[in-house]
Amino acid sequence: MPPLADVVKVAIEWPGANAQLIEIDQKRPLASIIREVCDGWSLSGAEQFALRYADGPQLYITEQSRGDIKNGTILRLAISPARAARQLLERIQSHGIDARLEALKELAKLSADPTFAAEFINMEGIGTLARLVESGTHFGEMLAFTLTAFLELMDHSIVSWDLISLSFIKQIAGYVNQPMVDVSILQRSLAILESMVLNSHSLYHRVAQEITVGQLIGHLQVSNQEIQTYAIALINALFLKAPEDRRQEEYSNPLEQHLTEMASTLAQKHLRSIILNHIIRGNRPIKAEMAHQLYVLQVLTFNLLEERMMTKMDPNDQTQRDVIFELRRIAFDGENDPTGTEKRKALYAKDYKMLGFTNHLNPAMDFTQTPPGMLALDNMLYLAKVHQDTYIRIVLENSSREDKHECPFGRCAIELTRVLCEILQVGELPNEGCNDYHPMFFTHDRAWEEFFCVCIQLLNKTWKEMRATAEDFNKVMQVAREQITRALAMKPSSLDQLKNKLRGLSYSEILRLRQSERMSQDDFQSPPIIELRERIQPEILELIKQQRLNRLCEGSCFRKVGNRRRQEKFWFCRLSLNHKVLHFGDLDESPQGEVPLEMLSDKIPVCDIKSVVTGKDCPHMKEKSALKQNKTKLNSHKHDRLKRQLPMETKLLNAVEEDKEETSEHDGDIREVIV
Repeated sequence: MPPLADVVKVAIEWPGANAQLIEIDQKRPLASIIREVCDGWSLSGAEQFALRYADGPQLYITEQSRGDIKNGTILRLAISPARAARQLLERIQSHGIDARLEALKELAKLSADPTFAAEFINMEGIGTLARLVESGTHFGEMLAFTLTAFLELMDHSIVSWDLISLSFIKQIAGYVNQPMVDVSILQRSLAILESMVLNSHSLYHRVAQEITVGQLIGHLQVSNQEIQTYAIALINALFLKAPEDRRQEEYSNPLEQHLTEMASTLAQKHLRSIILNHIIRGNRPIKAEMAHQLYVLQVLTFNLLEERMMTKMDPNDQTQRDVIFELRRIAFDGENDPTGTEKRKALYAKDYKMLGFTNHLNPAMDFTQTPPGMLALDNMLYLAKVHQDTYIRIVLENSSREDKHECPFGRCAIELTRVLCEILQVGELPNEGCNDYHPMFFTHDRAWEEFFCVCIQLLNKTWKEMRATAEDFNKVMQVAREQITRALAMKPSSLDQLKNKLRGLSYSEILRLRQSERMSQDDFQSPPIIELRERIQPEILELIKQQRLNRLCEGSCFRKVGNRRRQEKFWFCRLSLNHKVLHFGDLDESPQGEVPLEMLSDKIPVCDIKSVVTGKDCPHMKEKSALKQNKTKLNSHKHDRLKRQLPMETKLLNAVEEDKEETSEHDGDIREVIV
């Protein structure tokens, strides 16, 4: 009899017959089990049958997947994948429209099964479907099922997308470009084009020639969010798979510069505003897949900054040096001649120092570290030109201070750019399953630069609130990072809302939030810590016990207390090595080392100790006046009383141990043994 772990109990169905309840031995060949099932219903040709799940995707069961069968599963006896593929391939090429439609409908369903897909593809099934599409004779449901089956089969990655013909691409692109087309056909056409772009470098160029972003923008203005999602997904795929040189040269901020046909189309058709008005601010809640595609578009847009972020400044490039000179001119020269006078040029170093550059003799050197590279200079120039009043106010406000609390604009702007790149993960590929997009970045054509302008003002404000100096630079940046991160987590819908969120996150508020979070989220009460504490507690308690026993075996010296609570002589007490007896005896002076048991004449069996009394409950501690007469300070926190009841009397052993290391700050240690 096979082990119980290798046996599963299932029910197997067959149309028109009662279900069979059988036990499947997982060590037994699947073909043998199918033959036994067929014999139960008197079905011949067992090799023409297979088992499938009756529920869910109804996948075929193979030797590789049979381990997933659980007790109580309902299975169904069906024709084998090879037989099903052969029959469907014949039916989809039949002349009867109804028969062909039913065959394509069933094919669309079965194509998701990898076992069936492999058989159908081996019979040149994909080529047959492609020819049906290229013929242009299928419409409506028939075409929708054909495209669904084609996409499902290709998603198994059994055949390469590079084998797809140009005529097929043109036909699919034609469905996307048609003004009026069935929604299901449009969805599948967009999905097929996306897969082509993502899975084949050569097909990217072919699809890019057939589909323009301007044509896809029209699909973003419909009321069907599924169509909108597929359209943005295709835009993202075209964006993601663009060659690196074209991505930087041709796709350079598609919402800003008109450098290529695609970038020009993106700007002319107002992609950003269409997404904002028809999707983000639409009447329907944004579903998870749409949120993911918006996140991907956001990441790809920010990744356009990567080249500038990783570009070092060339100190010998006069064009780049002129940008720094422009920053100085705007801050200090106003509307004067930008070339300046010879006298003014002699003071440039001083001006660059007031601008907050680290290297005020040659500020170009401040931009040689990547990241943020030249991106920091771009941000600073944008602030100086677009928000000139703000720029001048920040620079002059700090350059005129002489109390060492000035905020160095140049250094702060460079470091802030690096921090913003880290927060927004500039240069990193989108994460699968992530939908962390920020609506406010779709509200402005220069969202990145405006975001920087808001944050640099926050940084200047936080610097003043912290009354920081140059030594506090890193601390201020940490606080600013936390302020920005917390504000972004609130998902402000616009840059104005971001400003309001940041206004409420002052330095004092950050301190309050930190304290509150420490109080409410005590790490020591977190489940992992509690579990760890419970696990190691027995070992720790045993260690403490052994340490205490070792200390008792070493023994301690006490000052002896007389009837009037006056300290007289010394006495020593220690525990025997077998932990059964306390040995004690009088000494003339405090010992310098270990006292042998032979010198301790008295003893108390540990088993006779009735109780331990500590602190002020000790009898010799109750009379405060007597304690005041004692010249040695007493530690009320270290008083122990050991008590033994004898047949005729109770003996008291009062002991005071003086803490030699902390006599000036703490009381001595009192031990009172009652025997």
